[in-house]
Amino acid sequence: MAAMRTIKILVTGGGSSGHISPALAIINTVRALAEGASWQPLFRYVGGRQGIEQRLVTEAGIDFVGIETGKLRRYFSLENATDMVRIPVGVGQALAVVRQFVPDVVLSTGGYVGVPPVLAAWLLRRPILTHEQTVQIGLANRITARFATRIALSFAGAASELPARLRAKTLVTGNPVRPLIFGGDRQEAARLAGFAPEDVALPTVYVTGGSQGARIINRAVEAALPELLVGCRIIHQCGQQPPGEEQDYDRLVRAAAALSPELRRRYFFTRFVGDEIKHVFALADLVVGRAGAGTIAEICVLGKPALYVPLVPTGGDEQTRNARMCRDAGAAAIIPQAELNGPRLLSEVRGLLADRTRLDAMERAALTLGKPDAARDVAAALLALVGVSIVPEVMRQ
Repeated sequence: MAAMRTIKILVTGGGSSGHISPALAIINTVRALAEGASWQPLFRYVGGRQGIEQRLVTEAGIDFVGIETGKLRRYFSLENATDMVRIPVGVGQALAVVRQFVPDVVLSTGGYVGVPPVLAAWLLRRPILTHEQTVQIGLANRITARFATRIALSFAGAASELPARLRAKTLVTGNPVRPLIFGGDRQEAARLAGFAPEDVALPTVYVTGGSQGARIINRAVEAALPELLVGCRIIHQCGQQPPGEEQDYDRLVRAAAALSPELRRRYFFTRFVGDEIKHVFALADLVVGRAGAGTIAEICVLGKPALYVPLVPTGGDEQTRNARMCRDAGAAAIIPQAELNGPRLLSEVRGLLADRTRLDAMERAALTLGKPDAARDVAAALLALVGVSIVPEVMRQ
């Protein structure tokens, strides 16, 4: 009987959940593909010592090694001087990690923390796959792409951001999404939100601003709340603001208390949405939120019409570009952050909900952008770099 082959996979990426979540989705997919196979994966994750990736990765039961990192900035900052020292230190530490672990392949999902491990892997001649989540290739990935063996893109348009000589390395996989968003139940969402049965015919709007919320979105909802609830039900994830700041949740408690009993039963708000997100998405007729890569990937793969309020500024205004791509495909509408207020939000939401034909078209357009097999496709490309061929799902059926 042949011995089980161990494939060592070094993973890096961090700084935000937008880089970490795809990495974890790919790791879980590789693990699933290994079940019953003649090989087994062994993972090691390299991230920043002060980054959020350490908590998320260790909670997922993955071996984590922290290194020094320096942020790559396109603007003047006094911190650039100290970070220029951290970067070579991080490269040295990453070299030690790569030499000790001897990975068969390296996966980088972006963020400045990924640059030192990728440079170290390139110096030690390890194959590298870099994954980009957005339409606009971030500064870190612009660097790591030069050393990558393959470059996985979430959107075909991102290839134009690369030098011509690198485009032959690219493949379009989509952006891996959390498996827990699938299989939701509309009735369960309505039950969790406490919506009254007599309001079942009303459309439902899901408003989200991420874990810390989006104050400008929360305030716009608060200002338009009574008028909004005349024509729809709302599930509102308002986030939790940093300690010492006014909490939007507390303001919404007061706003909800001022509603009539009829309207109050149509409004559910919470700081966080956990595993029940699949039910919320199933019920939502329209999603209002930011335009981060992860948010867009989930909304598109589920075929949900969206009203995006892109966060600005971000690196190169990537959220605006993400949102415009969806709008141009017919999958979304946009309110620029500078133009958002209660009356504008009310007008846009009312207009969208009143046009069922347009919402149906937006659903179809979103599905054309979604890539439900993204995690599997990235995993297959990663394993191909070490000679493991994954049979496409359609051929397995």
